Amino acid sequence: MLDVAIDEARAGLAEGGIPIGAALFSVDGTLLGRGHNRRVQDGDPSMHAETAAFRNAGRQRDYRRTIMVTTLSPCWYCSGLVRQFGIGSVLVGEARTFHGGHDWLAEHGVAVTVLDDERCVELMTQFVAASPELWFEDIGEVPAG
Repeated sequence: MLDVAIDEARAGLAEGGIPIGAALFSVDGTLLGRGHNRRVQDGDPSMHAETAAFRNAGRQRDYRRTIMVTTLSPCWYCSGLVRQFGIGSVLVGEARTFHGGHDWLAEHGVAVTVLDDERCVELMTQFVAASPELWFEDIGEVPAG
């Protein structure tokens, strides 16, 4: 499942965007939707990877039996999406470069697994080093200095 999200992250990077990818799966492994961060490409600050995957999945009757797979720990915005719609599980590629809201999700009953996948770490580490201004914009922080 993580491979789908990584492919999305790489697609976003190739488009000149931020390399974060996500996919929404049913618990039986069926891919419901996939997407990547498109904030830069679309000029839309709300188009995070998890949001794109969620939108591309279309309406579901029930989200409790779905798994949001993301290359990076979800920010507060995307964590709120998971809580709002009752997504039952979140699979996180890595949380070293950004520790978002996954602990909060776990505290509120979402099954969270952090894989610490080296491919995800490498994608984000290289991106942050090459594009710090864009990265800080994406996470809503102003870099020191």
